[in-house]
Formats: sequence, C-alpha cells, structure tokens
Amino acid sequence: MFVVVSIAGQQFKVSEGNTVFVHQLDAKEGDKVSFDQVLLVSSGSDVTLGKPSVAGAKVNATVLKHAKGDKVIVFKKKRRKGYRVKNGHRQCFTQIKIDSITR
Repeated sequence: MFVVVSIAGQQFKVSEGNTVFVHQLDAKEGDKVSFDQVLLVSSGSDVTLGKPSVAGAKVNATVLKHAKGDKVIVFKKKRRKGYRVKNGHRQCFTQIKIDSITR
C-alpha cells in the first residue's frame, strides 16, 4: 500500500516504514506529526484518487531529525565587465519516518 501525500508544498510517494527528507517542519525531534492532504491511495489494484484530496485519509509520521543539505554554489558572471558574485546556500530539511496510513 502506498499513498501520494502533499507535505510542505511538495508531493511524496510514501508507504509505512519509509523515511523521507522534507522541507523543514515546525516540530521538534521526536514529535508526532500528521498530514491530511492525501492525493492518492493505492492498495494493490484498488486506487482511490482524491478531488483534490482523499476524504478521511491521513498519514502519521515521527520527526527523526533536522538537517542541512549539501552546499549549492551560486556563481554569477558577466564577461568583460569585471562582475563576479559567488554565493552559497544550504537548504534546511527535516527527516520524518512514516508510522501509519489510515483511509
């Protein structure tokens, strides 16, 4: 059984026991969180598609840790003008573990 759920503006295909990195959530490590914006539920050959979300479906998860992603270098340059700008960025993520899926 798997579901497609919208978490922090992104869609993820998850099933029970999966660990997923999502954009940083406002929760502490060890907290239980739930997501009710389930877009699709698939159980074998039985597929339920939401319009826009499946009524009564819910995904429960546990926050494992907060982390930062790899550094992304942003380099801008204009040739022959002497313009060079170098910036770095590290995105903040939250690792969650999917505990249960209810329909």
